[in-house]
Amino acid sequence: MIVLWLAFGLLLLPALWLLVVPLRRARLVHDAQASFEANDRAAEQNVAIYRRRLASLEAALERGDVDRVQFDEDRLELDRSLLEDTESLNRGPLHSPTAGRFAVPVVALAVVLSAMLWYLHEGAEGDLRLFAAFQESDSLPTLLERLEQEAQRQPDNANVWASLYPLYRDSVRGEAAVGALDRLIELEGRSPSLLAQKAQLMFFMADRTLTDEVQALIDETLERDSREPTIFGMLGVHAFDRGDYEQAIDHWRRAIAGMSDSDSARALREGIQVAQQRLGGGGEQEAIAQGPGVRVRVSLDESLEGLLDDDTRVFIVARDMEGELPPLAVARVTLGDLPTTLVLDDRHAMSDAASLSQASEVRLLVRVTRSGGVAPEAGDMYGDREGVPVGDVEGEPVEVVIDRVIE
Repeated sequence: MIVLWLAFGLLLLPALWLLVVPLRRARLVHDAQASFEANDRAAEQNVAIYRRRLASLEAALERGDVDRVQFDEDRLELDRSLLEDTESLNRGPLHSPTAGRFAVPVVALAVVLSAMLWYLHEGAEGDLRLFAAFQESDSLPTLLERLEQEAQRQPDNANVWASLYPLYRDSVRGEAAVGALDRLIELEGRSPSLLAQKAQLMFFMADRTLTDEVQALIDETLERDSREPTIFGMLGVHAFDRGDYEQAIDHWRRAIAGMSDSDSARALREGIQVAQQRLGGGGEQEAIAQGPGVRVRVSLDESLEGLLDDDTRVFIVARDMEGELPPLAVARVTLGDLPTTLVLDDRHAMSDAASLSQASEVRLLVRVTRSGGVAPEAGDMYGDREGVPVGDVEGEPVEVVIDRVIE
């Protein structure tokens, strides 16, 4: 940012020079004007011409070439002409060459301040800081910290919140993601795309349930844009979860018709294929794995049985070994489903930016959440497994036992 302001300073130098140059030349201009006025003989020449013409006119009167009336008219015209010629030669006293010298720095300062204020109001300094945050951050936590600082510094910059939202979402920080979206909607208005993203986010936060708030957002979005693809993609997921595969196919086809993102459209086409397979097989077939993945068996240690209800949520998360990326895959079951075996693959990715197929090995974390939230809390039960290879899902499952409680 210092370089930017130095560049602005360099750009202002020519403008300031144009203001200073007249002051530096004031003495030369003053002396030249004074010399010109001192040597000017225009008035004397006009008087001499007047006298010659008057003498000629008087001689004509004496010879009888003109009468008295004509003489008086011509004399009046000569007098008027002399007055007009000499009037234009009247000059006021010259001002001192140092007069007004204090106005130059005042004007120069006004130019600089005006330029700075205009840039602070209309310029892109905030977006430049935002760009610098992305360029200088070497990890997701560092980037989030920088962006949160920018959010406090420039709360009215929609680009800050638009950058924070996907990072919060991919980091499974649902409440923070909703807050960022709400601020973005407040700044940019209730556009269908933003409302659809909020509806989708809250839908997944509610364990893929159409709550009253999610339904209200769906209704408002479709009222504003009846073809919003994100909404139909989400409705397709809801129908698929309920086993209504025909409805899921219909929703996903409508979503694809309005999509410009080829990757998302391809994922929905694969979902349509799975739904069609389940229709053909009576709904009993398992979805075909997408790419390399991890086959995992999750169980609960006997010492922890009975502590929580069977409908308590269980999150099964795969993360990269360094912990720098968003979760690569997330699945949800309930405590009553345990023990259970499932396959984590690219179908369970939270975003296109991070998926299991990008890693060769992962860390598996399984957490039983008492509150149902995505953030760990005291009393939650968990288990984990380090260095799990990503690859063929046909072999023996990796065992992860939930055997600890968060204090």
